[in-house]
Amino acid sequence: MKDYRSDRIHNIALVGHSGAGKTTITEAALYLTKVTTRMGKTEDGNTVSDFDPEEVRRGISISTSVIPVEWDGHKINFLDTPGYADFVGEVITALSAADYGVVVVDSVAGVEVGTELAWQALDELNLPRMVVINRMDRDNADADRAMASLREHFPDVRFTPMVLPVGQKSAFQGVFRLNSGKASLGPECKESAVPYEVTRSASAARITLVEAAAEGEDELMMKYFDEGDLSPDEVRHGLPLASRAGKFVPVLLTAANDCRGVLAFLETLKYLAPTAAEAMPRAAVSQVDGKTVDMSASDPHLAALVFKTQADPYVGKLQYLRVVSGEFKADSRVLNLTQGEEERIGPVYVLRGKEQLTVGHLYPGDIGAVAKLQHTHTGDTLGDKDSKLSFPPFKFPQPLYSVALKPSTQADGAKLGQALQRLAEEDRTLVPHFEDATHELLLSGMGESHIAVAVHHLKDKFGVAVETKIPRVAYRETVTRPGKAQYRHKKQTGGAGQFAEVHLRVEPLPSGGGFEFASEIFGGAISHQFIPSIEKGVVAVMKEGVIAHCPVVDVKAIVTDGKEHPVDSKDIAFQIAGREAFKEAMQDAGPVLMEPVNEVRVTVPAAQMGDVLGDMNTRRGVVQGTEQVGAKAVITVHVPAAEIQRYATDLRSMTQGRGYYTAAFHHFAQVPFQIAEKVVSEARAAAEHH
Repeated sequence: MKDYRSDRIHNIALVGHSGAGKTTITEAALYLTKVTTRMGKTEDGNTVSDFDPEEVRRGISISTSVIPVEWDGHKINFLDTPGYADFVGEVITALSAADYGVVVVDSVAGVEVGTELAWQALDELNLPRMVVINRMDRDNADADRAMASLREHFPDVRFTPMVLPVGQKSAFQGVFRLNSGKASLGPECKESAVPYEVTRSASAARITLVEAAAEGEDELMMKYFDEGDLSPDEVRHGLPLASRAGKFVPVLLTAANDCRGVLAFLETLKYLAPTAAEAMPRAAVSQVDGKTVDMSASDPHLAALVFKTQADPYVGKLQYLRVVSGEFKADSRVLNLTQGEEERIGPVYVLRGKEQLTVGHLYPGDIGAVAKLQHTHTGDTLGDKDSKLSFPPFKFPQPLYSVALKPSTQADGAKLGQALQRLAEEDRTLVPHFEDATHELLLSGMGESHIAVAVHHLKDKFGVAVETKIPRVAYRETVTRPGKAQYRHKKQTGGAGQFAEVHLRVEPLPSGGGFEFASEIFGGAISHQFIPSIEKGVVAVMKEGVIAHCPVVDVKAIVTDGKEHPVDSKDIAFQIAGREAFKEAMQDAGPVLMEPVNEVRVTVPAAQMGDVLGDMNTRRGVVQGTEQVGAKAVITVHVPAAEIQRYATDLRSMTQGRGYYTAAFHHFAQVPFQIAEKVVSEARAAAEHH
């Protein structure tokens, strides 16, 4: 591959709903530029982008692939992203490396859930974009209907066609380029005569395009007002200026599985999408004063953003990076500005799917990869020692779906911790953690498919097999009134005996009060040295629980009296007596089960608000409020955590994927009697089983 400088490099994120044809577009581009001799197909599992075994098995993109395409003296780095909502983390990191977004839309389906999510992600980063309506050769394909769908879902956006279709559905031949007035037909996009019905409708469409171009520059606008038209060169000059300023969104048409319209797409990208030299500056944070500084390809200092980590079976940990400024050289030393650690750089690679092409350097704006870095993680900034700037960390959505993991064998258990760490390095939306309250190892992610893929990766990549189950709810136990008890521990086994007697009172504390321990003993009924032993016994019970083997909270324990023996009293005896006295005092104090209650904010299309409210009612939810935000309804509700363990899946099903939510712990509340009875009996059965 040739060397390309910043003014010849384009970094393009392909985003959109799963199945719209993002990967097929990259396959067509590789084929048309003669990188491959035949086009791979997603359904055949032989595409350049989708090389992960899980991608092949499922027939969908799971992670972002980098696909560089050389076209007419330019290098276009395509970042082919997953369209399924569970893998949104890959979209977030890919967009951090891109300067332009291509939103791929299915010609039949129009705007889908993935389209909306991609659009939102582009909005958050303020990235310029175009739309490609793909699969124009499908039965029922309709460019006008797809355009209407775009305008309906994004009413504030001005969508402007760059081309018109030549032929419809299975007879789709290619596109008529409105600016040049030429048709690009067939897989090779050969210029050809244009049917009359296309030229007849082209006049009005070209006026719209010229008007959009005129808005790119004041001089063009004045000329358009004066003369009523612009030349093709002037339109070509004005369109990128207006597009990058967000004044309109260009729309193209393709049937990528047959390569039709794809060369026209590449040609349009070349001049419409900004080069790395033209791209918007990126905000970095000064490590000296915390101020934000804009960085661009022209800055002298080296700055490279690590946007992806991948476990490679041959080279170990492979890290993808976007060089923002400076030249990134092989066999050099750089400073990890995020971690404050020096890294030795070995070979530098340009990636094409799983293919690794060794290069000596990367110019500013380019995308590549390095292996075997010791201290570097996704989101870190690599630079030179004189630089004091680093890029802010990625903002990932909170995980919404969790499973409890159990290693299949003892050997799997020994390797599980390290494997989970490496898995979380690859995908920052996967969060492994140990839940102290339930003694379970949990893996949390964005949804059922996300976790299923992660479990397969544990087995395939790291050789660790696990079983999964729904996590136990982190219930708590507490008391509702004062209670008291006394317990005498006496043990005589021929040698040294054990003796301790403890009188204990428990009292409820306010919510969040935790645990308090006190002694009211005066006069030496129990020696001062044994009071900590009693507390140790009480604390042990608080960890284990009394009624359902759940931690005890918001309780005060007071030692009121007791007895000791001059010879047989010892630390262990008072621990046992304290433990058993606390258990009995808890039973006397009206023990209850408390459950975690989350504050959930559900965002859905306004028309589906009633369905969500009805569903929340069945989940014991208490609605706190609703509000209208554009065409969306936002519902705030307090709902027990036990009722929403699988809500990510349920909400998608209920709203056809258009609803999403956030959840955060809010408070503990008493479990209703009937439910508490069931939880307690299940906990006791499980304890007996073990």
